[in-house]
Amino acid sequence: MPVELRKRKAREPPAPPPVTKKAAPKATKAKAAAAAKVKAAKPAPAKKAAAKVEKKVEEEPKDDATEDEEKEEPKEEEPKQEEPKQEEPKEEPKKASKSGKVEVGDIIDLESFGAEIETNDGEKTTLKKLVDESESGVVLFTYPKASTPGCTKQVCFFRDAYEPLTAGGLAIYGLSKDSPKANTSFKEKQKLPYPLLCDPKQTLITAIGLKKAPSGTQRGVFVVDKKGKVLVAEAGSPQGTVDKVTALVEELAEK
Repeated sequence: MPVELRKRKAREPPAPPPVTKKAAPKATKAKAAAAAKVKAAKPAPAKKAAAKVEKKVEEEPKDDATEDEEKEEPKEEEPKQEEPKQEEPKEEPKKASKSGKVEVGDIIDLESFGAEIETNDGEKTTLKKLVDESESGVVLFTYPKASTPGCTKQVCFFRDAYEPLTAGGLAIYGLSKDSPKANTSFKEKQKLPYPLLCDPKQTLITAIGLKKAPSGTQRGVFVVDKKGKVLVAEAGSPQGTVDKVTALVEELAEK
C-alpha cells in the first residue's frame, strides 16, 4: 500500500520579545518639568504687561481743563472784621507848678485854668471862652499898669502889628490888674483894635506865671491854642513880647 506522506505544519516564528521602555534619565525629567513650568508661566508676562499699560494710562497727565474741574473751588474767605482802632491816648492836662508857672508844650485844662475875668467893657469872661471864640488860639500880653510909658509902647506895638499877627486866626488881648475904667480910657486913647482884660485879683495873671511879688504884674506874653497847648509863656520887654508872637505866627504859617 502506498504510504501517504503527511505534510507537517510549519512552525510559527516565535513572537518578538516585548519592547521595554527605557526609563528616561533624571536630567530629562527635570528638563520636562522646567518646560512645563515655563509653559504655565508664559501668561504671566501678558498680565504684567496689561498691568503696566493700565498703570501708564492712570499716570498719563490729565487735561488742564480736567484738572481745573477736579480741583476744589477755593473757599471764599469770610471778610475779617476790622478791629476797632485804638484811640490815641489824649494828653492829660499838666498842672502848673506851685509858683504858678507853665511851660511851652504843657496842655492846660482850660475849664479850670485861671478864674473869671472882665473885659474893659465890663463883660465877664474866662480864658476857655476866649479860646472857644477864637479861630486858632489866644495871645495874652501882660503889662504892669495902664497909661504908663512902657505899657503904652507895648500896647502900641501890638496895635501896629495887629493885622499880620491875627492873620492866622490868633486873637489878641492885653491883660493887667487895672480896673475896667482905667483900661477903657487906655484903649480909647491909644485906639487899640483889641480888648483889654481886667484881672484885679490876678487869678489869670498868676495862672500864666506872670505875677510879680508881692502884688505886681510882670510884663510878658502867653499863647495857647484851641487844644489848650501852651505855645509861648515868657516874660519880655515891650518890643520883645511882640517879636515873640511874630516869630510864632511865621512858624505856624510854614506848617
